[in-house]
Amino acid sequence: MAKRPDDFEVRRQHLRNLTDEELEKRFWQLAEEIVKPLVELAYTHTSPAVERSVLLRMGFSSIEAKAIVEGVMKLGLLGKGAGNVVYRLAKKKNIPIREAGLLLVEGKCWEEVPGLFEGGASNA
Repeated sequence: MAKRPDDFEVRRQHLRNLTDEELEKRFWQLAEEIVKPLVELAYTHTSPAVERSVLLRMGFSSIEAKAIVEGVMKLGLLGKGAGNVVYRLAKKKNIPIREAGLLLVEGKCWEEVPGLFEGGASNA
């Protein structure tokens, strides 16, 4: 196996005079830069399976999650996120998230859902 030459001192020249606080700030800037495309991808790409998975992790059964996702799809709001729909409904009605989701499963409150997103994508 070839041994890599130790060039740490050369590669760290641009960081040499930074304080610990400045190094930490630089680290978080770079970390944000690295994950930004992943975050953007998550905002623009989803699927019924992904949305059901989110709802499962929120405590809904697979049957409940399926019903909620189907309702969200009928309204053309899948890109907003099914979990987000449930969360916003719960917030609007000042009720627990599970209760809001079960209302949707029962076919109730769907007429309120589009209004939860007035203002477009920036309101997502």
